[in-house]
Amino acid sequence: MRILVIEDERKVASFIKRGLEEERYIVETAADGEEGLMLARNNVFDAIVLDVMLPKLDGYSVLQRLRDDGNSVPVLMLTARSSTEDRVQGLDLGADDYLAKPFHFEELAARLRSILRRSTTEKTTKLQCGDLTLDLVTHFAYRAEREIELTTKEYALLEYLMRNKDRILSRSMIMQHVWKHNFDPESNIIDVYIKRIRQKIEKAGQGQMIHSIRGVGYRIREGGVVDHEQDEVES
Repeated sequence: MRILVIEDERKVASFIKRGLEEERYIVETAADGEEGLMLARNNVFDAIVLDVMLPKLDGYSVLQRLRDDGNSVPVLMLTARSSTEDRVQGLDLGADDYLAKPFHFEELAARLRSILRRSTTEKTTKLQCGDLTLDLVTHFAYRAEREIELTTKEYALLEYLMRNKDRILSRSMIMQHVWKHNFDPESNIIDVYIKRIRQKIEKAGQGQMIHSIRGVGYRIREGGVVDHEQDEVES
């Protein structure tokens, strides 16, 4: 999943970014409110970690402008302020949660998982597609109780597919969510990673789960489903 961290304190931003990347998130950072608002408006993020005290544009203003735009991206606010009034202001403006500094990273990660669950139909810490399971806490994948080892990028791609089970995802959508940059139609990087994941999760005797849709992209469906729209991925 793709997370935007808007935090002006370099050490704090680096600490959060490193921790979230270890949790298999794709992370971008902004050092002031104006930059953060611009990134949030021009890209698709699954959640935003937003500091209150920011240069150029404070966190409350960033949040209010996003909500005024109709942007409902989940927002976890960070602040050194501990007063009830400050927390109420952020929540009333549309924040999904509030975390006071200093904080333990484990709590930030847990709160982020919580607001992400609220924003999707999946309310558990595990994603399921047929006999394929992805544990969002341990980051392990299993198929029919067989543990599957994934790289960070493979995990991010499989998670995105499973969160959108049965939905056709275009290559540009996948690129934005998993690789953080715009889609290059000449690149085959998505096809390469899809092929790697298929080799790991689709062992002999187990049904095909990831289907390529000719000229569009990919979708994941329960194993054994025949998809007449599918097209073979070039090796």
